[in-house]
Amino acid sequence: MPDIKWIGIVDGEISEYQKGNLDPKAKKMKMPATMQKMMTAALPFAVIPFLLIFFSMFFKTFFVKQVVVNPVFIAIGFILSFAGLFLHELLHAIVYPKEATVYIGFYPKAFAAVALASYPVKRGRFILMSLLPLLLGIAPLIIFWFSPAEFKTWNGFWFGFSIMGLISPYPDYYSVYQVLKQTPGGCRIQFWGDDIYWIK
Repeated sequence: MPDIKWIGIVDGEISEYQKGNLDPKAKKMKMPATMQKMMTAALPFAVIPFLLIFFSMFFKTFFVKQVVVNPVFIAIGFILSFAGLFLHELLHAIVYPKEATVYIGFYPKAFAAVALASYPVKRGRFILMSLLPLLLGIAPLIIFWFSPAEFKTWNGFWFGFSIMGLISPYPDYYSVYQVLKQTPGGCRIQFWGDDIYWIK
């Protein structure tokens, strides 16, 4: 497990926390220049999880021929899922090796929780690090799928909780797509400043 440090509100720029030792042979990936621009560019990657959520509700309701959720508890599950955003960042953090330092905090400029690190990891480990928080969306959605239709309160809660868990990682989906597109297998990936680099 890496050295995880809670930094609260990130007053400066996130690049200040991502200045590890960078191999001089590292090559910078082509990515949006700022976090705000990256989140905008990544928006299309929110479409697939949104459709998964929509069709999950549609098919479950269609097959059992009745309402399967209490709408109030969809809202409650969704609201409580905001507390899971820091767990989301912790799931990113724990994938790093023990030699790394990961800073977890809240970045108000993007209204987002963040896990910030600058340490080279193998490409596969980087992908795992990026996608591990998906568990916070997949697990409650699977519970929703298999929960009896009569459990409308819990169905609503788990459905609402899954929305944030599946959609909030959309910038991570984008990053993984770019890593797969721009980097060779067997390389290492490292955040540095506002950018992502790959090392042969």
